[in-house]
Amino acid sequence: MTEAPKSRRAEYAAATRAAIIDAARLLFARNGYFATKIEDIAAEARVAPATVYAVTGGKQGLIRTLVDLWSEAPIVAQTLARHETLTDPDEILRNTAATVRAMRETYGDIIRLMLTTAPHHPEVAEALRLATRRYRDAVEVVAVRLRDVGGLDAGMGVAEATDILWFYFGYSGYFTLLDDNGWTFERSERWLVAQAATALRGEPAATGPAAGLTGRSGRG
Repeated sequence: MTEAPKSRRAEYAAATRAAIIDAARLLFARNGYFATKIEDIAAEARVAPATVYAVTGGKQGLIRTLVDLWSEAPIVAQTLARHETLTDPDEILRNTAATVRAMRETYGDIIRLMLTTAPHHPEVAEALRLATRRYRDAVEVVAVRLRDVGGLDAGMGVAEATDILWFYFGYSGYFTLLDDNGWTFERSERWLVAQAATALRGEPAATGPAAGLTGRSGRG
């Protein structure tokens, strides 16, 4: 059964909502949550301030929308589904790292916004808690799959494996390597895979000599 085509009014409403969300995302990343006013978002989206409230629920509604955009991105479910077809622990780790990298490249602005704003705003903190729960739930699914394919050290349980994966693939891993160390995404990704494999199994993943880091300086 084919879907009925959208009416022109529905298309306009969807386009308006998308413009408001894009404007808020841009301004939040540029100016921060607190410095961004509804009037600024309305001007950027070329709508009336009342429309921002009516369509998205204001700044708090926009934050929830951005959290859903990031934490419910289709790539997460696609990655977990692909893991069900994989039996090589190294490939599962590489696939996980590639997805985390893609998420960080696509939604890094939202993640940074949430992490910096949450300590100062209870509603944003609650939205971040929701996103973190979704994130950790996905990481736990990876840990279960690694256990099932023999990718964990003897005696290591799913809870410990989840904590280790979170250490490398949670919020801080990529941001520390990218922001503090000045590493590239590619270098960060390979290093995180190799280190996570060592921690999970006591041996490096098959990602090339020293994960491609031999003879290289801290940057690059």
